[in-house]
Amino acid sequence: MATGRTHRPATRSRGIPEATVARLPLYLRALTALSERSVPTVSSEELATAAGVNSAKLRKDFSYLGSYGTRGVGYDVEYLVYQISRELGLTQDWPVVIVGIGNLGAALANYGGFASRGFRVAALIDADPAMAGKPVAGLPVRHTDELEAIITDNGVSIGVIATPAGAAQQVCDRLVAAGVTSILNFAPTVLAVPEGVDVRKVDLSIELQILAFHEQRKAGEDAAQPAAATPPRVPRTAGGGRKGPDGDVPAVMPA
Repeated sequence: MATGRTHRPATRSRGIPEATVARLPLYLRALTALSERSVPTVSSEELATAAGVNSAKLRKDFSYLGSYGTRGVGYDVEYLVYQISRELGLTQDWPVVIVGIGNLGAALANYGGFASRGFRVAALIDADPAMAGKPVAGLPVRHTDELEAIITDNGVSIGVIATPAGAAQQVCDRLVAAGVTSILNFAPTVLAVPEGVDVRKVDLSIELQILAFHEQRKAGEDAAQPAAATPPRVPRTAGGGRKGPDGDVPAVMPA
């Protein structure tokens, strides 16, 4: 079985922009859902809506893959799934290690989407000696003393850091020294890595803070909205009419 150490995706050599690469998983998720419903073809507009982008951007992104839909028919769903999976490197096996098996690390270990998307959790690693040997998601937790050997034995090139912030950089340094070249960082800190190592950061607290900003702005806009203007009350005359600027106005105007 091929491993992440011996095969690498060709996106950079093909000159696909990073912004396009970042959208490919969105397209793949939408296409996979269509495939599971046995939908054979999809239009650019339908797929763009499902992926949350505009159709012009989608067509531009697919042009980098050399994929052009058929006018009046759309895109072949199964072929696009294969194309994008191949471009993302998901047609091969990528062994992954997760370091830090607290609540978040355990949740990641139990996530069922890894295997279906080309990733195999090779090992779960934690610094707590009391965790060693405990099964999580069907795998025994291993101590950080074994980190380098685990990476070498399994040909691991992708590491996931789910440790507290204070331990993240040291873990990162050990992963890189052992040969890991891509890191997914869940620790709330910025990692320093050498050139050639890719880091993707997932910070849930920052995402929530951004949402809080938008909620506060929306609340401020609502508070700033002026109350609906109420037309001035025109006094009625004794005859049922209204008093206008030029005198009494009959209640019923003549035709």
